[in-house]
Amino acid sequence: MDIGLSETQQLIRNSAREFLEENCDTQYVRAMEEDEVGHTDELWNQLAELGWLGLTVPEEYGGAGMTFSELAILLEETGAAMLPGPFFSTAVIGAEALKLAGSDDQKSDLLAKLADGKLKTALAFHESGAAWSAESVSEMTATETEDGWILNGEKRFVQDGAAADMLIVAARTGEEAEHGLTLFLVETDNANVDSRELKTTSSDRMSVMSFGEVSVPKASVLGEVNGGWQILEKLFQYGAAGKCAEMAGAGQKMLDTTVDYVQNRVQFGRSIGSFQAIQHHAADMAIEVQAGRQLARQAAWFLGEGLDATRQVALAKAYLSEAYPRICATAHQCHGAIGYTHEYDLHLWTRRATGQRLAFGDTKQHQGTLTESAGL
Repeated sequence: MDIGLSETQQLIRNSAREFLEENCDTQYVRAMEEDEVGHTDELWNQLAELGWLGLTVPEEYGGAGMTFSELAILLEETGAAMLPGPFFSTAVIGAEALKLAGSDDQKSDLLAKLADGKLKTALAFHESGAAWSAESVSEMTATETEDGWILNGEKRFVQDGAAADMLIVAARTGEEAEHGLTLFLVETDNANVDSRELKTTSSDRMSVMSFGEVSVPKASVLGEVNGGWQILEKLFQYGAAGKCAEMAGAGQKMLDTTVDYVQNRVQFGRSIGSFQAIQHHAADMAIEVQAGRQLARQAAWFLGEGLDATRQVALAKAYLSEAYPRICATAHQCHGAIGYTHEYDLHLWTRRATGQRLAFGDTKQHQGTLTESAGL
């Protein structure tokens, strides 16, 4: 295993960083927080032209055909820049779901549109609770008819649901918890699909999606009937690893911002970075950033190589879900009072950390996975 950056990965990192510094600064991020849509078509089309949306989409469907390791390097940069819009929901969740379980027709049609920027996707999984388990899907039901399926129920915490053209919906189709879930591809322009904004501290564009007698054809099933959980388990690994990459990149940004501030902030006739207490804080941040990045890249490498990444993903997410919020808190402490003001940018990352640490399983859930994998 080599988690050092290849020449291609260095090119991805450097070009992404340059593009995002020019097109996605914190002023743009703040503007998109207040924007009704949350992203611009202009930037979205640029992402498609750059090949970001189809980075892991096979070349036969119009993508770049790269591995998840390359996508993770890109996610480190989008995490550092806090890229607004449904990029993660589309390029990670949508692309991997279709690659994992899509039929030949679904892949040739939808993956091509996704890579071209003409299809935005979102995952509709959570219901009344926020657990990542098969048992938690009980309210959303799908009833088979002669022509297809009828979906009824409500999904909560659907990230980018309002921006999506198509939802990947987990619905109950059988009594067994893990063998009674089916995934459906549902277009959001269906008259019986309703979206309601769900405001969160992290400003991560969550929605409540309601489905009332939504009729979909048989061809809308993603994978096998009652085989949805097996797809979701793997999809959750991609989602968790992707969030780890985002947090690793954002953690580095917080460290860089803090080091720059303490080097230039003068008090008592000297930069505060010369004080040992501040140096200790910066060292602690650097250790956690480096450890988190290595764990995140290891998880991405295992996924990219098609290996069993259960333990690697769980270890990375369990660690970063605790370490990244600590990095944010330490950054605020080193900045002092100004770090807590709305005008200063630190809170933009800190608020997003509250959502990233919970997405695709929190520390407790992933620690449980590690315990099970060890046979304890």
